[in-house]
Amino acid sequence: MHDRILYGYWRSSAVYRVRIALNLKGLDYQQRSVHLVNNGGEQHSTEFKRLNPNQLVPVLMDNGLALNQSLAIIDYLDETYSDVPLVPKSGELRYLVKAMAQDIAVDVHPLNNLRVLQYLSNELHVDEDAKSAWYKHWIATGFEALEQRISVTRGQYCVGNEISLVDVCLVPQMYNAQRFGVDLTSYPNLVDVTTSLGKVRAFIQAAPEHQPDAV
Repeated sequence: MHDRILYGYWRSSAVYRVRIALNLKGLDYQQRSVHLVNNGGEQHSTEFKRLNPNQLVPVLMDNGLALNQSLAIIDYLDETYSDVPLVPKSGELRYLVKAMAQDIAVDVHPLNNLRVLQYLSNELHVDEDAKSAWYKHWIATGFEALEQRISVTRGQYCVGNEISLVDVCLVPQMYNAQRFGVDLTSYPNLVDVTTSLGKVRAFIQAAPEHQPDAV
């Protein structure tokens, strides 16, 4: 087996993206669980901080290279294992895919990441109702724009009929939205595409509930 190790947590949407990408490309990998809650968060341990001083998952080790940041990891995988491309190699579509993926992974996800929600609770003493309102506001802001974009670009998937990086980013964000009780009725295109992707084996295998550290 290839000495490829993915450090992550079953419920992390950033790690979820990387699992999907690895599965789509048919790459074997070992999983090392970094529990984000137990013992104050294992990502803050001395051992993990040596691997990633940012104290965030995922980290992928491949061929002696240790990479963090899910989009950088997927970019590396796309260039190194290019048989199943997730971003078009050239042309306007390449940059459209990258932009739409960043709409999710850069503009929406970080505002609702675990450490942000913990800071709202622990440092700013925001109650659960206000924290839920924060979460749903930023999801709605991002999803409204994404719904408009995908209504123009979609085929079976987010951009035409080929799975792309946008799909890889969308599914984990939709998982989070459903987990936090976001009303998705205003986003029929997002729901429809996510339903199609939910039938693809690589996405099924990457789902949080199917991971070895799921609880």
